[in-house]
Amino acid sequence: MRRRRFVRRLLVYAGLAPFVAFAVLPFYWMAVTSLKTDAETYNLQAMPFLIRHGITGEHYALLFQQTPFLLWYRNTVAVSVLATLGSAAIAVLAAYSIVRIRFWGSDGVAVGTFLTYLVPPTLLFVPLSEVVGRLHLIDSYWALVLTYPTFIVPLCTWLLIGYFRGIPRELEESAMVDGATRLAALVRVVLPVAVPGVLTTVLLGFTLSWGNLIYPLAFTSSTPQKVLTVGLLTELVRGDVFYWGSLMAAALLASVPIALAYSFFTSYFVSGWTAGATKG
Repeated sequence: MRRRRFVRRLLVYAGLAPFVAFAVLPFYWMAVTSLKTDAETYNLQAMPFLIRHGITGEHYALLFQQTPFLLWYRNTVAVSVLATLGSAAIAVLAAYSIVRIRFWGSDGVAVGTFLTYLVPPTLLFVPLSEVVGRLHLIDSYWALVLTYPTFIVPLCTWLLIGYFRGIPRELEESAMVDGATRLAALVRVVLPVAVPGVLTTVLLGFTLSWGNLIYPLAFTSSTPQKVLTVGLLTELVRGDVFYWGSLMAAALLASVPIALAYSFFTSYFVSGWTAGATKG
């Protein structure tokens, strides 16, 4: 029996190994490239997965000393958190209204919400620039907080619609019989049950906000207002010269929050994603 268990575990781990390698390889590549010298990086005869000529910290020094990396990092965190929380609140109310408050055309609104997400940001930023200009938010990361929900809210709403449809209606009806308002029933009864779905939408919204490039490129131009995607693109890519070591160092540091978020909330994310994709 012990031998069978050992063989079974060995087969399971052997089957998981390719997927683990696929997930870890980008981080390993970024770490190795960020610690190599430029001479070794551009040497076509060198082994790309190993460091043979010593570790260097010059790429990190360039990143922190010659670029406002920490300022861009702070801006990215602020924009992503504010835009995601605002979008999640709107998406929860919108999805709950579509599922529970039946009105004429509610099914069409649900489909239209998802179709809105399919509109490319390359088309949306043109009219949005007019809105941002009228609000005097051009060259401010507040413009990003305002415009990011245009692509976060539709996706989050669509996912929450499927999740709310899987929650028994009797839960909030019992609360309303006891005297709770519909909003109180949503907050005190439905949302605690819907934590996996809501957390899934928050993670997806945060990921979309963190890596967005089109809107920051269109609405911000001064260095203090830039986020990571635009700042690194404009400062570490100069014509046909790419500072690969510093770019990989920045990419590695920028990927840490997303990786940690998904690592800590994997179980919630999987259950929320599958429920939102299959129920209703």
